[in-house]
Amino acid sequence: MKRWFKYVKPYLPYFIIGPLCMIVEVIGEVVMPRLFSQVIDGANEGTLTIPGSLGIMGLMILTAVLMMAGGIGGAYFGAKASVNFATDLREDAYRHVQKFSFANIDKFSTGSLVTRLTNDVTQLQNFVNMMLRMALRSPGMLIAALVMAIMTSPRLSIVFAVTIPLMIVTILLIITKGFSRFSRMQKKLDGLNSTVQENVTNVRVVKSFVREEYEIDKFEQANRELKDAGMSAMKVIIFMQPIITIFMNVTTLAVIWFGGKIVLDPSVGMTVGELSRFITYVSQVLFSLMMVTMMLMNSSRALASARRIEEILDEKTDIDDSNAAEAEKTVEKGDIEFRNVSFRYYKNSEDKVLDDINLKIESGSTVGIIGSTGCGKTTLISLISRLYDADEGEVLVDGVNVRDYSLKNLRDGVGIVLQKNTLFSGTIAENLRWGDENATEEEMKKAAEYAQADKFIMSFTNGYDSKIEQGGTNVSGGQKQRICIARALLKKPKILILDDSTSAVDTATEAQIRKAFRDELQGSTKIIIAQRITSVIDADTIIVMDEGKITGVGTHDELLACNPEYQEIYYSQNDRKEA
Repeated sequence: MKRWFKYVKPYLPYFIIGPLCMIVEVIGEVVMPRLFSQVIDGANEGTLTIPGSLGIMGLMILTAVLMMAGGIGGAYFGAKASVNFATDLREDAYRHVQKFSFANIDKFSTGSLVTRLTNDVTQLQNFVNMMLRMALRSPGMLIAALVMAIMTSPRLSIVFAVTIPLMIVTILLIITKGFSRFSRMQKKLDGLNSTVQENVTNVRVVKSFVREEYEIDKFEQANRELKDAGMSAMKVIIFMQPIITIFMNVTTLAVIWFGGKIVLDPSVGMTVGELSRFITYVSQVLFSLMMVTMMLMNSSRALASARRIEEILDEKTDIDDSNAAEAEKTVEKGDIEFRNVSFRYYKNSEDKVLDDINLKIESGSTVGIIGSTGCGKTTLISLISRLYDADEGEVLVDGVNVRDYSLKNLRDGVGIVLQKNTLFSGTIAENLRWGDENATEEEMKKAAEYAQADKFIMSFTNGYDSKIEQGGTNVSGGQKQRICIARALLKKPKILILDDSTSAVDTATEAQIRKAFRDELQGSTKIIIAQRITSVIDADTIIVMDEGKITGVGTHDELLACNPEYQEIYYSQNDRKEA
């Protein structure tokens, strides 16, 4: 409760006024049958006068107006409270997700995170809204109507001693079945969202391989599983309604049966109006009990959603600034050193992705990293900006352990163009300004020129104001890569990392990009990960990696002369062998 009160406290007046308004409605619900019974008894006994009837009718109208005001007020303040509660909770959860490291994100599927931040939060919002409208109203109505019924006829009220305990036991049995089913339904919703997101994101690949039918079958399977889980959960609610209706009808029949006999017995003195009032109170008691039941049922679904959101909020970010000994320090030169660095993605695995890496990279130098797929190249450079943390050893930038920098200052000093180039919906200029939100048009143009992107950008009708579709689907792979390189250059980083980010660019354009780096970025450390020898052939130093280890360090000529792995890559790409 302490956790959730954080989202209640700013809107506490709404949380208080809303239920109080519902209490006004409850009072009206209890008073109205009494007024109505007076009309019935007065009419039966012939004692009802016109002024008296008008007075009672006036009270009934006033009561109805107050009930309406209470109902509207309860609904309004309940909506205000629940919507604001959900907004703050969703924002808090989203902010926490933004702090996740790659390792944290790997624990959750993207579809699951989307479901938790949308559907699960909405479930809690609906539950809070229902609780504010029903938490006082239903129990209040239940107690008030029960008291009024007993006051009206203690003898007839004995019927509650039989029906209510039976009803409560039945309801509890049904609710215990519901919780696990709602949890399962939310997990199946995760699966469906993941399937849809994966398909829509990669729709071009799907069409290229003519896999539409496969994806349709995959979606139908996920959709069918969600339907089955949803129907399983809904059956609990569906079964609940007729059970409660049976209890209500049986109780009402019992009251009419025994109440009719009491009315006909002159020694008891119960009037028709009192019986009518008692029947109304019976309906209110049982209806309120049904509402309490629905709250409990919805609470089981909300609890399942709450636990899923708590999993996000409780996920401890394994990379943060908590131990940053030099948080104010910034990257000034770009020297990099790896000391006895080892890393595993799965911490209980014996196989290391990086194994005892020792390496020094001087500031301002151009370094190429080459090796077979899966040898650890991307993982190695991910440790520099702390996208992951080394399991053993340490990574230093400018002689300072990267763990001692604040994440902001460290990552501000490192520009990365990852293997998977991502652009966001908006204009080209807006995408470029991810590198520097205050960049001028001249600065953007200069960065684009270095990345060999300015020419094709200016060929678009609106130039830098041209729209980019989500994911950059309306530009080619090579154009996307060059925009991403320009975006990284706008950061003016001391360390620039290109992770196979010119693979979709022709060799002539790539050579121009390398020349621009060499001539214009002399003060920055440049690390180029590539599959093509031509991408790193001019580097000051080339690092050869194989199975998580460094097997060679040197220039092109040095490695070609003595490094077997480098020779194999070189000769395979040049389609010849030299003695």
